Amino acid sequence: MEGASFGAGRAGGAIDPVDFLKQPQTILRVTAWIFSIVVFGSIVNECYVNKDSQNPELLCIFNENESACSYAVAIGIIAFFGCIFFFIVDLYFQQISSVKDRKRAVLLDLGFSGFLSFLWFVAFCFLANQWQRTTMSKGVSQGADAARAAITFSFFSIIVWVSSA
Repeated sequence: MEGASFGAGRAGGAIDPVDFLKQPQTILRVTAWIFSIVVFGSIVNECYVNKDSQNPELLCIFNENESACSYAVAIGIIAFFGCIFFFIVDLYFQQISSVKDRKRAVLLDLGFSGFLSFLWFVAFCFLANQWQRTTMSKGVSQGADAARAAITFSFFSIIVWVSSA
């Protein structure tokens, strides 16, 4: 692409929605967005259970460690909003006329993607470790599929965010 700067054409170019949706970074961004929804959605919906019928307090099924659930939900929400933000940046990237601003946008995306790769790695290790230490009970077995989904998609999120970086 002649006159291109940081992977995009000249500023002020028209946006073709079909070409935009076919770009690998757009596909990765949407995939990461869906994975973040799966992780925090499955934990919030099914990974808090009652220990017994007499005690109405909800406990995290990851070894009854509230930090495991809270950390994964927090990273999922950060990734969710980060995907939306950078999707909008990607959409308006053609409209950025300053090379310095384009450079900042690319470096911010690179840094954020690398940082989230690390956070997802920590989330995967933390959740897998806590799940390994969890003793199976009736309450835990009800949310076991959601816990496994959260662990699996946190692993897939590592791959997607490393690819985005």
